[in-house]
Amino acid sequence: MSLKYRKYLAAMVKAYNGALVLADIMLLILKILYYICESVYRFFVPAEEKSVAGEIVLITGAGHGIGKELALRYASLGATVVCWDLNQETNEETVNEIKKTGVTAAYAYQCDVSKREQVLHVAERVKKEIGDVSILVNNAGIMPCHAFLDHTPDEIRRIFDINVLAHFWMLQTFLPSMIEKNHGHVVALSSLAGIGGLPNLVPYCASKFAVRGLMESISEELRVSSKGKSLIKFTTIYPYMVDTGLCKKPKIRFPDAMPLVSPRQAASQIIQAQRRSYRERTVPSMWLSVNTIVRLFPDNAIQCLIDFCDSGVEADS
Repeated sequence: MSLKYRKYLAAMVKAYNGALVLADIMLLILKILYYICESVYRFFVPAEEKSVAGEIVLITGAGHGIGKELALRYASLGATVVCWDLNQETNEETVNEIKKTGVTAAYAYQCDVSKREQVLHVAERVKKEIGDVSILVNNAGIMPCHAFLDHTPDEIRRIFDINVLAHFWMLQTFLPSMIEKNHGHVVALSSLAGIGGLPNLVPYCASKFAVRGLMESISEELRVSSKGKSLIKFTTIYPYMVDTGLCKKPKIRFPDAMPLVSPRQAASQIIQAQRRSYRERTVPSMWLSVNTIVRLFPDNAIQCLIDFCDSGVEADS
């Protein structure tokens, strides 16, 4: 083969590869435009809420607040509800309240989700006595409110044990059966403090930022490893301040415009997000868009806006 012919072949191959790259770019642009149009359409016409009847829903921190309201609401929709809480008394109260409505498929288990061994042990009981969990709601969390230097080392560890590491233990325990059946949904409670830092909540904010990173990365890992065939859904929720008692000293400059969210309202929007398979959702829903837009501002402009709103939490006494 002559040198001239080899150069001709090399040029043809280069041109062909360039055409392929150009075709890939054009296809990418078309896909992006399609998904933008789909997103705009879904903004005005939301997806239908899928049924949860017959699903086994496990909710951590079900003894009070958002967890309790989630349990009540899922039970009313026909799901089998498994309530986990460290406080056995309040957990039993949640189940009893469900059963008063005529629903019998509700069960209470005591578990400290920050302890991996307990999670594994109680999960084995749930599998034997009820079945494989198909919807997991990681709701349990704590929120001590102090200036950063007033947090003790033990308190910081406890925040991360419950707010972050418990998510790992729950996922490692219940995700395998979802993967095996290619069916399931994981819901994680982060916080608006997980998309923007706040004074007096430094460890808490860090823990909720970690939840966002965990959910985003595990979702992407499963999508890539399954080559896009995974049907398991992941939803991360970022609630505004919810009136559960965790936020003891809320600071709100405009309470009429930014009132505390009730646990019932939060639970309703969380379940709606799960049933519509939203990947992320703030409560109220507007805050995710507001955060995205505000993050485009210069740092000084963002700080001016934060000072104007003057909202957050005061340090506990």
